[in-house]
Amino acid sequence: MNKYLVIVESPAKAKTIQKFLGKDYTVVASGGHVRDLPKSSLGVDTEHNYEPHYITIRGKGDVLADLRKKAKAAKRVYLATDPDREGEAISWHLTEVLKLDDKETRRITFNEITKNAVKSSLAGARRINMNLVDAQQARRVLDRMVGYEISPILWAKVKRGLSAGRVQSVTLRIISDRENEIAAFESREFWTIEGKFYDGVHKEPITATYTPENHKELASAAEADAVIAAVAGAGFSVTDSRMSVRRQKAPLPYTTSTMQQDASRKLNYSTQKTMRVAQQLYEGVEIKGHGSIGLITYLRTDSTRVSDEAAASAAAFIKERYGAEFLGEERKDAASGKKIQDAHEAIRPTYIDITPASVKDQLSNEQYRLYQLVWKRFIASRMAESVTNVTTLTISDGTHAFSASASKCVFEGFRSVYTEATDEKETEKSARYLPEKGASFVKQEVEGEQHFTQPPAHYTEASLVRTMEELGIGRPSTYAPTITTLLTRHYIAKDGRNLFVTELGEAVNDMMKKAFSSIVAVDFTANMELLLDGVEDGTVNWKTVIANFYPDLVNAVKDAEHDLESVRIQDEVSDQPCDVCGRMMVVKYGPHGKFLACPGFPECRYTKAFVEKTGMTCPKCGNELVIRRTKRGKRYFGCTGYPECDFMSWQAPRKDSTESREVSE
Repeated sequence: MNKYLVIVESPAKAKTIQKFLGKDYTVVASGGHVRDLPKSSLGVDTEHNYEPHYITIRGKGDVLADLRKKAKAAKRVYLATDPDREGEAISWHLTEVLKLDDKETRRITFNEITKNAVKSSLAGARRINMNLVDAQQARRVLDRMVGYEISPILWAKVKRGLSAGRVQSVTLRIISDRENEIAAFESREFWTIEGKFYDGVHKEPITATYTPENHKELASAAEADAVIAAVAGAGFSVTDSRMSVRRQKAPLPYTTSTMQQDASRKLNYSTQKTMRVAQQLYEGVEIKGHGSIGLITYLRTDSTRVSDEAAASAAAFIKERYGAEFLGEERKDAASGKKIQDAHEAIRPTYIDITPASVKDQLSNEQYRLYQLVWKRFIASRMAESVTNVTTLTISDGTHAFSASASKCVFEGFRSVYTEATDEKETEKSARYLPEKGASFVKQEVEGEQHFTQPPAHYTEASLVRTMEELGIGRPSTYAPTITTLLTRHYIAKDGRNLFVTELGEAVNDMMKKAFSSIVAVDFTANMELLLDGVEDGTVNWKTVIANFYPDLVNAVKDAEHDLESVRIQDEVSDQPCDVCGRMMVVKYGPHGKFLACPGFPECRYTKAFVEKTGMTCPKCGNELVIRRTKRGKRYFGCTGYPECDFMSWQAPRKDSTESREVSE
């Protein structure tokens, strides 16, 4: 019989930790949460100090029975759930439901699943931190109150099945506000002038941009034409040549937010996918020669702190692999937010010497790409800054000035490993040569180009996460589920990477702003997060937070029931008739996306798959191509003549394409 029992959330994590602890320990998984508020009711006693009523999650009975048996036989129980509020709450729920002896139960946490980290956590075992538990209870109860009190209003006034959420609703408002800003944007015309200057020696010209007097924008074609006419036939020469040095500091290592943003921009991963894959890398994957090991540190953090041991390991690696000159100076890593989870480190690889290339064939493609991103970012964060020489020329006829610049990287530094996702490739406007000061030109070609100011960009998942972090809406663990909920509820939709508010989302947002303006106010949501931080610090009582919030919510709900008018959202009508009754089918949404349904439900229950037309013809048989999805949700182009025609392509086919292969997923 084993002496000690360690309880974690997932089997993968259990397998990895078991290897480190040996035969005196049994490591088992709870499968995540074991208790929660009931789905059938509010689950909070609003008449008696807002006491929550927890019940065992359906399907957990056998798991808990096994855990009770093992806990009873163990000398000591260690609760090793994730090192955050939610993990602390899971450990507390386990203590309560298993009726664990407080004297023989200890909480252990680690930010990386390595042998040293796990062993050290046992040496530093502690009691459950009830401040962390209460902060999570407060968040759960607040979210439950908003959802269960407001959602029925949406059902009655809009349609059944809708939901409201404390963080979800304000995030919807942010996206909607951006869409309104884009719709209201009034474009303004402006002009730029570009000149090509030839010195009579080099075939390639110097390309330069006109600098208006006092940097005043050219607002019309007439203004641009006046400049072009004035410089026609004028003699130009280089009147100034300056060189400057541009230094770019290495980026900080990843936080949850910056990892999600980079994975979105560079890998086109959704926030949900990024967190799912990161969880796999954290909990452990099978690596030859190592067994099951965690490849990255804990994935929910807003700290950029790095342990001394990790910094020293990275420094040794950089010196050996790249040279001492590539090693950056010591830096104080700061947090991005007002309140950081400084018990955590930044997201980094747990073993520097396990390079992405060395484990590529042992990881899935998704795991490899994200691990490579984390590994490169961390190595880059410990490296020296990059140095670029920038030469700027002023080309003038004495009255009108044009400017040209060229850059040359003289020391790559961290850029030899990693480049920012937002970086644009630097191009030298004078591709082959830069004339000296005083050099003159024999000919110039000057042209104007019309432009229009552009509206703000639509939100992407990356830019939305950045905005949520900047405004203090939610915490690292909430970004991905919030966006996923909005997409699942069809309040927002994605077109490429851009996020748009749907008609349904607009109706819900308008209703929330009218009836529950405080809840969807950015400041209110951000201040609530600060109160939850106060609960975690032990300076704020969690039930006081609830007591100050709930009565106002109830009053707002009562007013909304009487004051709000109903809004009817019409289903989108397709161009396809029902095969059974002939009615024009409508677009509905299910767990797997769009499908077509007969509007005669419940009399007619006919449904069929929704296919997105492309307007392209099959290069193999000439039938129309449509966009389909595999069982895993991956998009591909398929022929409407299937199964007679088996053409498919992952990319939009060219007109001359004859590629054909079976769908393997």
